Amino acid sequence: MLRASVIVFPGSNCDRDVKVALEAITGFPVKMVWHGDASVPASDLIVLPGGFSYGDYLRCGAMAAHSPIMRDVVEKAKKGTPVLGICNGFQVLCESGLLPGVLMRNTSLHFICRDVYLKAETDKGFFTKCYRPGEVIRMPVAHAEGNFFADSETLDRLEGEGRVAFRYCDRDGNVSPETGINGAQRNIAGITDETGRVLGLMPHPERLYDAILGGTDGRRIFESALLSALEAAA
Repeated sequence: MLRASVIVFPGSNCDRDVKVALEAITGFPVKMVWHGDASVPASDLIVLPGGFSYGDYLRCGAMAAHSPIMRDVVEKAKKGTPVLGICNGFQVLCESGLLPGVLMRNTSLHFICRDVYLKAETDKGFFTKCYRPGEVIRMPVAHAEGNFFADSETLDRLEGEGRVAFRYCDRDGNVSPETGINGAQRNIAGITDETGRVLGLMPHPERLYDAILGGTDGRRIFESALLSALEAAA
């Protein structure tokens, strides 16, 4: 069984999309948890969904990172509960200190909403074991602040520890400044924490999990989580 909880902030707009995807893929019900609650129910997975928490005022994710529920999310993550942050959720993970770096304004200064190609970089984490390193996949993005920035020391540490999960690339897997859609350093689209159990990514896997939506490349994020949870419980 996979007990999943989705955190709902004022301004979340992909919370139900994630719920539908998780329930379709895992077959288990998903709990929706309000940002003002004090604690998250016992969970095998916590998801911070995409959207515009608190209207993206101040900095994207900065206000949500101080929501009452986030104190418990951070505590549970530090004790080993896997956490997935998608788009705005990635921003919240960075603002709460669960992941390093920050998501800045796209270099184009425009909102980007389209499918992009990604290179999967690892099959080691809780959310990535169903991908092959070097595999090129497709997922939608929808963000104005997806430009990942961190200092050189942090970037080198992420690379050296195998914590870069996905990079923007072209359909042939080429990674270059031209294939970096938002200016993110080293074309980084997603990273994990030291354990591989916290993943933040800008693309939306829940929007491409079923063939009826036009593709299934996002599905394996959730399949990886289910497989990892079942292996842990065995």
